[in-house]
Amino acid sequence: MRLDWLDEAGVELALLRLDLVDAQVSGNKWFKLAPYLRQAAERGCDGLISLGGAHSNHLHALAAAGARFGFATVGLLRGLEQDTPTVRDLHAFGMHLHWLGYAGYRERHAPGFWTPWRERYPRLLPVDEGGGGLAGAEGCAGLVAHLREQLPLIGWRDYQQLWVACGTGTTLAGLLIGEAGAHELIGALAVPRGHGVEQMLPRLLGEAGRADAGYRLLDASRGGFGKVDGELARFMADFQAASGVVLEPLYTGKLLLALHDELRAGRIARGSRLIAVHSGGLQGRRAMEQRLQRLAAAAERPV
Repeated sequence: MRLDWLDEAGVELALLRLDLVDAQVSGNKWFKLAPYLRQAAERGCDGLISLGGAHSNHLHALAAAGARFGFATVGLLRGLEQDTPTVRDLHAFGMHLHWLGYAGYRERHAPGFWTPWRERYPRLLPVDEGGGGLAGAEGCAGLVAHLREQLPLIGWRDYQQLWVACGTGTTLAGLLIGEAGAHELIGALAVPRGHGVEQMLPRLLGEAGRADAGYRLLDASRGGFGKVDGELARFMADFQAASGVVLEPLYTGKLLLALHDELRAGRIARGSRLIAVHSGGLQGRRAMEQRLQRLAAAAERPV
């Protein structure tokens, strides 16, 4: 990446462009889904059932994969029925939707949550929200080898930190498994502290037989999951104008703004080489496009 604020900080940044993996099964979602697809095939299941919101990148990728590869998909959605670009795609891909309301969705971590859904859909494999769980993390572990193979293409032999946005912590856990302590990982929280990532990471790492170490979490949520403000919108617009790379506001936009702020605060050593994961999710930006443009236009450019 060639950006003024990187040059001023004396730091180099490369993006792992998972947004370019596939037009529909995009970003880190394919890597988290692939192990569950293998499990479903091994168990003779007809498809998968999972959870998400009305803009869910995970459900979008799952539904698209189901349409492409010919397996059934069911989505359990947060809140009341909505009409969004994502929901319209889910219908078009053939996913069957159930709206749980907000109280019903909050029960997704309760011990007996899956029991009635297993009874209703006995031939479908349940998958946690966002493709979470050890299988999803192990699917992301291979990303480390993938990015290391590409280092010679940009003239790098090594890097100091690997940055990734965190919603459930599954992708970060997978990268920690893949890194095996070789590099520090920075998790930019897309949700406020106390919303589960801090508990999920030690559990997944423990299940994988790994130490709960090698990472640092930053609160990049800007007040809450899905919270978008003028500074974020302006940063994303400037980043796209300077680099040609489109970001989305829930994960990658907040990730890179947090990295920008850490550099401005002098908390990253000059001469460092950093890799940030562009985890895709651009389909979810469609419903926010006009709002992002208004916020960016009204905001001052970052100093």
